[in-house]
Amino acid sequence: MGKKADKLPSDAWTYQEIIYETKPDVIVEIGNQYGGSTLFLANMLDILGKGRVIAIDVNHSLVDFQHPRIASITGDANSSEVLSRLSSLISPTENVMVVEDSSHTFENTLSVLRNYSRFVRKGMYFIVEDGICRYPFIEDGPKPGPYEAIHEFLRENKDFVIDKTREKFILTYNPDGYLKRIR
Repeated sequence: MGKKADKLPSDAWTYQEIIYETKPDVIVEIGNQYGGSTLFLANMLDILGKGRVIAIDVNHSLVDFQHPRIASITGDANSSEVLSRLSSLISPTENVMVVEDSSHTFENTLSVLRNYSRFVRKGMYFIVEDGICRYPFIEDGPKPGPYEAIHEFLRENKDFVIDKTREKFILTYNPDGYLKRIR
């Protein structure tokens, strides 16, 4: 839709499958940069005819559009202020999908997983992007990063499992990053 989105097409395809199957009431996207993937998520909800996106980022100055399904929260995703604001926007009965695409450091990703997992209900997804940073052929990105944070989170939280069926196209920026809540 004319907005920059750094997303692998196979991952975008997987997102639309998850959205169609789970029909989230709310998608929380943490890390928005230019807003292209935020707009993509809102457009998928348009097709469903329901839902909204809550975009969280420390800086929304690069987002130059509005969409009726998108609300923004500016600030550090792990701050008590942002978490409190988000809590006030989500009903406990709503089905929430979370997409983590912020700084990609191990510490930040693990904090996001710990802080936002409570919003994801059984059967819904918590997607952690850019676990591909772990591979030696990827020069950018922290090591350890999201991939290692996922596995640390799963050691301490048995409510989620890695849904490997979401990696059916083999090529993904999100290895082991499609976490489904099972209880």
